[in-house]
Amino acid sequence: MTEKTNKPPIWFWIVSAIALIWNGMGVMAYLVRAYATDEMIAALPEEQQAEFLVEYPTWYTAAFAIAVFAGVLGCLSLLFRKKIAYGLFILSTLAAVVQHTYLFMNVDVLSMAMPVMIIVACLFLIWFSRMSASKGWLS
Repeated sequence: MTEKTNKPPIWFWIVSAIALIWNGMGVMAYLVRAYATDEMIAALPEEQQAEFLVEYPTWYTAAFAIAVFAGVLGCLSLLFRKKIAYGLFILSTLAAVVQHTYLFMNVDVLSMAMPVMIIVACLFLIWFSRMSASKGWLS
């Protein structure tokens, strides 16, 4: 058994923890959207109710789920220092791009800030995991 001697710096752990929190919020957003009851939606302000009443295609919901759950698994893999994080972040990014392509084509331009920020965060995590692996921090 080999011993891990190439320890990552403290900022690796900080970035990985922040990424896990970010992706955890994505999982929460997915779960709220997927399991919101009519009573929960009725309790929201009218402008938020309208968002929940939009019928999204099944593939959109599947892409949303894959994006957030692969992202969380990627972050956990970073924290466990596993190279599989890179592949999980690629999967997460591809699913997020598929999901947000629908939004880019069907939602007004004023609400594009969050989808763009999500894609940028996904791309950053791909870079970060690859860089971490190349430095020997992941096995």
